[in-house]
Amino acid sequence: MNAVLLLAGRELRTYFNTTWGWIVLASVLLFDGLFFNVFGLTERPRYSAEVLEDFFFYTSGTVMIGGLFLTMRLLAEERQTGTLVLLESAPISAAQVVAGKFLGAWGFMLVILACTSYMPALIFVNGKVSMAQVAVGYLGVALASGTTIAIGTFASALARNQLLAVVLGGAFTLVIVICWFLSRFTEAPLSDVLAYVALWDKHFQPFMRGRLNTENLVYFGSVSFAFLLAATRALQARRWQ
Repeated sequence: MNAVLLLAGRELRTYFNTTWGWIVLASVLLFDGLFFNVFGLTERPRYSAEVLEDFFFYTSGTVMIGGLFLTMRLLAEERQTGTLVLLESAPISAAQVVAGKFLGAWGFMLVILACTSYMPALIFVNGKVSMAQVAVGYLGVALASGTTIAIGTFASALARNQLLAVVLGGAFTLVIVICWFLSRFTEAPLSDVLAYVALWDKHFQPFMRGRLNTENLVYFGSVSFAFLLAATRALQARRWQ
């Protein structure tokens, strides 16, 4: 466990010490602020809860995309620069490497999410929303971003360079996201399976409305675990090559 935390701390510091980390942070906050200002704070009267829902809707998209760009360098850059050999020869397992890398990237994304907290706070100027809805909404965004980072970690473990890593991660994420759309054009039981697999529609929207249930928590946790396990297997396979 100490090795995982040390690697996660190293990864987190790397984001703060490199231009790339600050570019991702600034880009997510910029687009999140633009979307909130244009689509959330409109001139027509709206319920505060609806404005908050829109905020979490657009924030989920920006952090998921930002998460993919964070993970493109996790393992692919280490392989590209030759430093992955040092990790592979260190007395830590592939699972510890993957877990540490994932926690470091997710920790940085949580920092970015914390920086967006001023936007929901603006709703309280002229409106009122439940703090429970704010908390549950942020939990949903954090879980969605964590799942995307897990997908990106798997893509980074497969790819030989950073560009291929972000392309693969984007492709995997897009397939899972659009499953809800495909479910509308298929019949049961396939439509039910596609609707359940979909990353955003069925499992994220309840968080936007302040509804918390075990099924959605299990979904995000299991999908993240599956991709992290796949990343571990990919890393182990490369060690034997």
